[in-house]
Amino acid sequence: MEEKIYYCEGCGGVMEFDVATQSLKCPNCDKVVPISPDKGRLVEHSLTRHAMRTIRASEKTTHTMECRGCGARIEVEGTSRAAECPFCGSDYVLAEREADAVIPDGVLPFQVDKNRVGELFRRWLKGRWLAPGELKHLYQKDRLQGIYVPYWTFDAKVNARYTAMGGRHRTVTRKGADGKTETQIVTDWYPTSGNLRHFFDDVLVPASEKMDSRLLRRTGYFGTQQIVPYGPEYLSGYSAECYTVDLNAAHSEAVGAMERELENMARSEVLSRYDEVRDIYVRADYQEETYKHVLLPIYSTAYTYKGRHYRVLINGQSGRVEGDYPKSPVRIGAIVLLALFILALVYWYSSGSKMRADTLPAWEEEQIYDYEEEAIWDYSEDNLPT
Repeated sequence: MEEKIYYCEGCGGVMEFDVATQSLKCPNCDKVVPISPDKGRLVEHSLTRHAMRTIRASEKTTHTMECRGCGARIEVEGTSRAAECPFCGSDYVLAEREADAVIPDGVLPFQVDKNRVGELFRRWLKGRWLAPGELKHLYQKDRLQGIYVPYWTFDAKVNARYTAMGGRHRTVTRKGADGKTETQIVTDWYPTSGNLRHFFDDVLVPASEKMDSRLLRRTGYFGTQQIVPYGPEYLSGYSAECYTVDLNAAHSEAVGAMERELENMARSEVLSRYDEVRDIYVRADYQEETYKHVLLPIYSTAYTYKGRHYRVLINGQSGRVEGDYPKSPVRIGAIVLLALFILALVYWYSSGSKMRADTLPAWEEEQIYDYEEEAIWDYSEDNLPT
């Protein structure tokens, strides 16, 4: 990825990408320089066997930093102040060997600025009511880093044929061995088949082995329609991870995701005609497959609590926060005791009510009976007002 330092024409400071204006902005004098991406240059590459075998990294001039703790390799510009790994919190060192890098086709610029992301993180911490109290004081602004995570995207037109067994329920009444009538639901199975046509657009596959894929999925949806052609301006003030999942491996994962979606489509189609479905088999033909390499925005931080490492990710487009955190045994114990206390109160109240009803004195029963007779007599036909 190309390293380029943008100096402010007004004061000579180093300009950074500004989320609010989606432009370069000088942090010293607030001078703004618009970025004008050429949307016509966002290229979808034809996916061929030859491309998957022969794709090569382009020359780049950024510095590759390597984490001492987890080994993650990050591309940073010369003016970057990042000193801690966003994955595990350990220190960076300059890598002994510069990593190759594929110039991205597109980038999804950050939509959440660094000030707001701090508020989102503090709010998330505040909402972790099972977390220890001292965890609320762990937030440090300089440790929450914005990083562009590499992804591959895949498009494909798919024609598929599926076969399945569709089940219809019917009710059967039978007499059991004891002579009693029993009602049972029986399922009759029938072979069925159909055709599916679908266009898959921007199936995303993370190209990072260091980023926690479970947390990435939980951070939610990325609106890939907002991806713009890559420009080094968007990385000014941020860092970008080197891709570590190659195109061939990513394509296999994308095909698996498409097949699962096709199976769900077949299941829905069969269930529109039957009560149950089983033994779904889909045979798909993929046509006009394309791919591109893009960078998507994530804020990441890592912290250590009592010897264990925890990581938090924030979607740089939507602001969704997901992460792991320690649970306080004291707070969990208090919740369990409170639940047991409530159950005991409910049991005591229900048992006491039943006991009072079972031990009702005879004179109270007679009084209730007298009241009932009086009520009947008052509304008898002989006593109706004339």
